[in-house]
Formats: sequence, C-alpha cells, structure tokens
Amino acid sequence: MAYATLTSKGRITLPKSVRERLGVEAGDRIEFIESEQGFLVVSAPRDIRSLRGIVGRLTKRVTIEVMNRVIEKMGRMPSSRRSARA
Repeated sequence: MAYATLTSKGRITLPKSVRERLGVEAGDRIEFIESEQGFLVVSAPRDIRSLRGIVGRLTKRVTIEVMNRVIEKMGRMPSSRRSARA
C-alpha cells in the first residue's frame, strides 16, 4: 500500500511505485472515479493527438479488401492461436 500527503494547495505527489504501476509521467492526467467502496484512481485516457507518430509511417498501403480478408482469416482461427499472434 502507498500513501500520499495533500498539501495546503490541494496537491499530492504520487509515490514512484504508484506512478510506475499506473504508467503515468509528468503532465499526464489522473482520473478519480467515485464508487460505493471509495475512489478508484486510474490514468486518464490520453488525447488522441498525443499518439501521433507513435507507430511511424506505413511503407505499404493496405486496401479495405486486404484488411477484410485478414479479419475473416483471423475469425476462423481458434481463439488460442489468435491471442498468440496478437
């Protein structure tokens, strides 16, 4: 279990172990979700624009037909093989 202290300005510092488990870094948003048991703390979804360039440029264009064939082929595979390929 980890603890944080609230400052007079309403700020907290998340312990390093918590930041690592949440996968958050400076500037990331944290979401507090209220439930009957208390609050759940999760890393908030990132803005889609922040993902730009993460994959790089495609070197080969893929048509819808090719995508559909791959989807159909994957749908015919046993689920154990699908998860191993992903």
